[in-house]
Amino acid sequence: MTREANRSPSSASHATDAPAAEVQTCDVAIVGAGIAGAATAWWLKRLAPQLSVVLLEQDTGFSSASSQRSASSIRQQFSSPVNIRMSQFGLQFLRDAPSLLSIDGEAPALGLTLPGYLYLANASQAHGLRALNTVQRAHDAQIELLSPDALAQRFDWLHCADLALGALGDGVEGWFDGPALHHALLRSARAAGVRLMQATVAGFERDASRPQRIQAVRLANGQRIDCGWAVNAAGAWSRGLAASVGIDLPVHARRRTVFVLSCPVALPRCPLVIDPSGFWFRPEGRGFLFGTTPDPDTDDLPLDPNLAEFDEAMWMQLAHRVPAFEAVRVERAWAGYYEMNLFDHNALLGPHPGFDNLLCITGFSGHGMQQAPAAGRGIAEQILHGRYLSLDLSELSVSRVAQGRRVLEANVIG
Repeated sequence: MTREANRSPSSASHATDAPAAEVQTCDVAIVGAGIAGAATAWWLKRLAPQLSVVLLEQDTGFSSASSQRSASSIRQQFSSPVNIRMSQFGLQFLRDAPSLLSIDGEAPALGLTLPGYLYLANASQAHGLRALNTVQRAHDAQIELLSPDALAQRFDWLHCADLALGALGDGVEGWFDGPALHHALLRSARAAGVRLMQATVAGFERDASRPQRIQAVRLANGQRIDCGWAVNAAGAWSRGLAASVGIDLPVHARRRTVFVLSCPVALPRCPLVIDPSGFWFRPEGRGFLFGTTPDPDTDDLPLDPNLAEFDEAMWMQLAHRVPAFEAVRVERAWAGYYEMNLFDHNALLGPHPGFDNLLCITGFSGHGMQQAPAAGRGIAEQILHGRYLSLDLSELSVSRVAQGRRVLEANVIG
């Protein structure tokens, strides 16, 4: 999260286009204007400029939005081919974004940095890392395997004595300014005619004569916005929205704390490092970002950073992996929600099988910033063509939950 390392998550206001009371009908109503909703709206107007598209968002300052609180990284080291393809699409989108999202010659600065993800494995994990690498390279992900000697030679600040293998995606993985991408997508979408409305959504309404069709989005003030298509892009809050029409969506809000660390010693060519024990860190400005999976990991905790996650035991693990981190200090921290799909930790995309005109783009489980460009285009294609054209994302369909068909992803961080 490039801009956010030196302050708390952005609370800058995004002015709305018109009072919600002025909107009574639209072709597509998207609930949630975070990165997933913004990407969907942008693609819809790019592919079909004539459509009327409305983004409904309670918090148009995005003070609690996951899009503003993400560590904003991108990788291709997945085990599932569909996740690899989506992130490859996302990387190309980030590279093209300065021209795609430019307005009046003003191009967004996204700070794309690609020193790679470095997965580290001990002896018991090395076979699995090699197996993942075979899948990744079969799908054009250029990930290099490194022996302990090669790791020590390339990263002389890394303790390698207890490592058996590393996997590095130098040049194809890294991080970027996620809030800047979100802002640029929203700005470009609104310039193309998408309306951003500040409104609290109470739920969807079925068509009384055709119960498999969503007729309107119902607001907390009693107003109804009729729509041809409805999209659930409410992120960590999408489960409650789905429940308004009897859908049990397995998406839960799980808090993740990101720590900003300072260290007096530089780590040359430092990638995003994932330790065999599960914690991760990466450079950020003159410092570092750090995170780990909390235990216990429970739903709907307040968005206050849990400073206890960086305790003495965690500090010792970090200093073991990087001896220079013996002098590390916690400077600050923030927290955001993962929209965690507890069914299989992968995105839930596309038409809901119980409805003719309701689509989901949620449940990314920590991958939303990097996968939103591909997923947003996929949702737009489903609305416009009834099928995927650019990437086949059908493996991630919402219907797999009812079918009991899990998409297994071995490489889940956090």
